[in-house]
Amino acid sequence: MTAPYYSCSRRDYTCSVNGVTDRRQQLLDAAIRVLGTRGLRQLTHRAVDAEAGLPEGSTSNQFRTRDALVAGVFGRLVEVETAAWGRLAGQLPPGDVDAFVAVLGGLIRELTTGGRAIVLARHALFIEAAVHPELRREIGAGRERLARWGMPLVAALGSPDPPAHFRMLLSLVDGLLGNQLAYPEEDFDPETAISALLRGLLPR
Repeated sequence: MTAPYYSCSRRDYTCSVNGVTDRRQQLLDAAIRVLGTRGLRQLTHRAVDAEAGLPEGSTSNQFRTRDALVAGVFGRLVEVETAAWGRLAGQLPPGDVDAFVAVLGGLIRELTTGGRAIVLARHALFIEAAVHPELRREIGAGRERLARWGMPLVAALGSPDPPAHFRMLLSLVDGLLGNQLAYPEEDFDPETAISALLRGLLPR
């Protein structure tokens, strides 16, 4: 089965699927911006309508409840995140650890600057999942979907245990993103941490 092609703007991290941006997607991208810049409490149907520049009621027509809107936002975040890993895969020569470190480090730098709303929205939903089991299940399914893209990249580097090593890598990436957004460092150097983890995991 051919995977959909996601084209993402690096300016605001909105994405189109096979070149098409539909109304539902437009609303979800607006919801991500609301969530990532104003926080979970401000994520309302009316706020999303205003952010998207659409008539009042547009969001509620697509997502009847706030829970449905939150679930939709998380699904959209998984799409964007998967697209980012797909772009990363397309830039990598197989088995080149140094290239992997450089490209992933660059992606993290992008996400902590132009893509910060994406990361903050994702972290807000992860915190919400701590008290909402249904969202927790959605996050689990989303991470499994992401792993299907990411594990082959780790396997190509020579990992003897791609599922476990990809989870470790993803945890490191999450930590690097969260720390840099909460307390930015001028000399932010994600590549050193990524390299240290990979070289500790991969066969010498």
